[in-house]
Amino acid sequence: METGTKDGTGRPEWVRLPGGLLRLRRLLLVLWTVPPAVVSAVVPALLAGPVWAVCGVFWLAVMAWGWWLLERNWRSWRYAERADDLLIGRGVLWREETVVPYGRMQLVEVASGPLERRFGLASLQLHTAAAATDAKIPGLAPAEAERLRDRLTELGEARSAGL
Repeated sequence: METGTKDGTGRPEWVRLPGGLLRLRRLLLVLWTVPPAVVSAVVPALLAGPVWAVCGVFWLAVMAWGWWLLERNWRSWRYAERADDLLIGRGVLWREETVVPYGRMQLVEVASGPLERRFGLASLQLHTAAAATDAKIPGLAPAEAERLRDRLTELGEARSAGL
């Protein structure tokens, strides 16, 4: 396979993140909004009457809004391997596209916390000489993260040898 991916138009072929990251973030959203919703509905209802249970609706609205925002954010993440660099795109309102040249990579890490492992996810962290160009790809399948780590390390060593 030739280094770098391209679609039929010559542009890079973007790879989206798997759905496990969205499920994990939505679970965390539910865990952070349901307890305040229950407390803000039950306590006023017990102290001031059942009509005040409507206070819990605020947290349910926050959860619904967050549910939608999390999906939009998850859909915005993507990456593409090109011949000389790795592209990482993200963002809905403020879109960012990070270009990390293979020859500038100093360290490529794969990390997976307890929740990420439970959901079968891993994050890929790229470190370069300039701190401003460090990049991260969250929510990858562990096998894909390891494949990317090995490939990027190999390409980084090959590109930096000529410097």
